[in-house]
Amino acid sequence: MPIIPWKPFDDLDSIFEGDNWFLPVKLSGPAMDVYETEKEVIAELNLPGINPDKVNISVENQVLQVSGVSEEKKEEKKKGYWRKEIRKGSFERSISLPMPIKEDEVEASYEKGVLKIVMPKAEKKPSKAKKIKIKTKD
Repeated sequence: MPIIPWKPFDDLDSIFEGDNWFLPVKLSGPAMDVYETEKEVIAELNLPGINPDKVNISVENQVLQVSGVSEEKKEEKKKGYWRKEIRKGSFERSISLPMPIKEDEVEASYEKGVLKIVMPKAEKKPSKAKKIKIKTKD
């Protein structure tokens, strides 16, 4: 009877083969970078080919929400796709912002397929330490 060597890690290795092993979960929207300057928090989203009029932006309670629709083109059935990765349809991204911002002063611009959202930082009021008295039941 032939002996077949047991290689328990071969199956695990196969998980990491292929193009996108590191992205097992699909993002629910476009890629987003968020960074800060001295006075602002800035978010940039890649939205190539998306009409900016079809994008909604809101900021509430330190949460930035961007949603929109990418126009779907009718697929030609004659095309024999080998790979179809360009996403069409609706998208939504929500992120918690790292600090309070002035929600009434948020501005957005769209250039060369990149949506840039500039959010001025709100002034932080220094919090004062408050001594808390512990109640005891004797």
